[in-house]
Amino acid sequence: MRICLLCYRANPYCGGQGIYLKYVAEELARQGHEVHAVVGPPWPLPMKGVTVHRIPNREYFIRKGLRVIDERDPFDIFSPINLYEYLSTRLYSFSEINAFSIRAFLYLKELLPGLRFDIIHDNQCLGYGFLLMKSLGVPLVATIHHPLFIDLENVIERGASFYSKAKAVMFYPLQMQRIVSKRLDHIITVSEDSKRKNAHYFGVPLENQTVAYNGLDRTIFRSLKNVRKKKGKILFVGNVEDGKKGFAYAAKALPLVKDDITLTVVDGGAPHHQKTDLLLKNLGIGGRVEFTGKITEADLVRHYNEAELALVPSTYEGFGFPAAEAMSCGTPVIASDGGALPEVVGDAGIVVPARDHLALADAISSVMADPKRRASMSRHGIERVETEFTWERAVRTMVEVYEKFV
Repeated sequence: MRICLLCYRANPYCGGQGIYLKYVAEELARQGHEVHAVVGPPWPLPMKGVTVHRIPNREYFIRKGLRVIDERDPFDIFSPINLYEYLSTRLYSFSEINAFSIRAFLYLKELLPGLRFDIIHDNQCLGYGFLLMKSLGVPLVATIHHPLFIDLENVIERGASFYSKAKAVMFYPLQMQRIVSKRLDHIITVSEDSKRKNAHYFGVPLENQTVAYNGLDRTIFRSLKNVRKKKGKILFVGNVEDGKKGFAYAAKALPLVKDDITLTVVDGGAPHHQKTDLLLKNLGIGGRVEFTGKITEADLVRHYNEAELALVPSTYEGFGFPAAEAMSCGTPVIASDGGALPEVVGDAGIVVPARDHLALADAISSVMADPKRRASMSRHGIERVETEFTWERAVRTMVEVYEKFV
């Protein structure tokens, strides 16, 4: 088939959508399909066997002051799409995805007469431009990793003021995604939990959704024979200032386990730690917590291999890459029951109630006291990833969906 993938931010280092694009696109090409990726900036890294079509924007959401003016064409800010995007971002709206959908429609309208696609597959943009795109006569499906209503609920829960909560309401394009998602030909999602959430928040019928679990690159996330476990080291991977990731519960559990256990935190070098620093100070555990800052992928894999245990105490995950990555490296996992984590961990790890630091502490103490149990969890984790979470399997499921509409 000739397949068009859409991704509004395509670089793997700017978010999960870029990673998803890379692996899905390359696996589709490996399976013999002709793959075109229509993308917005930041641009993707080279993808083997994939033709990339770039749709520029002026990055109005990021640029401030006079930086919004293009020196080469200062009046382009007055073109309809640019003016819409500029004005809406000044009202705190994340209109980049809707603007991308309109630009993508206009681009494909010109491209399609000479390059007919069998399917168009969007990666959680869900902009109004896709309603126009349906007039092109090409089946249109989309991946929804999880509905943005969950992100908004988390921000409102943690918001310190009415102003910050109001900004969050303006930021998330919830009604647009709800309207568009119900009108596409099919929805692909990454877990049974996300499938149910899409039905609840977006009104997408269950029968109009297919689950294709994310994959893991086992050439990257693997056991390293030359790396030994560090006694007492447990690992948390995620943004500590994102309430959904549940770092506060890991921190509150730490004083309840014995003193020779330390927590290493890989948070991507998140710039703001105000709430986290205050929490650690109040708990008196600052000396038992190490922050790595921003590290390379190779260093992340080394940390997984050094850790005797990985914690994933999220209040919600649409999938839960840190759990799958740890399992792929042979690191035992204790996860919460937030969202799809029980689906990912299965019987290869331990699942405790979300937001329950007492249950988390009990599980940590139990697993750390039992080397045989950790070894068994390590083996089962690797086996589960190799069986359930491969990009080959995910893409074959997607192709089965495509074939229903071709």
